[in-house]
Amino acid sequence: MDLETRKISFIQEFLRLQSEEIVIRLENLLHTQKVELLAREMKSMSIEQFNKEIDQSLDDAKNGRIISAKDLKSKIQKWD
Repeated sequence: MDLETRKISFIQEFLRLQSEEIVIRLENLLHTQKVELLAREMKSMSIEQFNKEIDQSLDDAKNGRIISAKDLKSKIQKWD
C-alpha cells in the first residue's frame, strides 16, 4: 500500500473514532512527531548567512523587488 492510500485509510478510520481520548492522544502524537521532525531537519544558520540574507532583503526592498502585504492578500483572494 502506497503512502497516499495509507493516509486515506487512516483518515477514514480516524473519522469513525468515537473516543475523545484517542483523538487527543493522536493529536498529541502528531504534534510531538512534527516537532521532532522539524528539530531534526532544521539547521542553524551562521551569523554570516543571517547577515547575507538581511543584506539581500534590504537590497530587494531598495530595488522594488517586494510586494506589499495588501497586494499579496489581494492576489491570494483571486486564487479561488
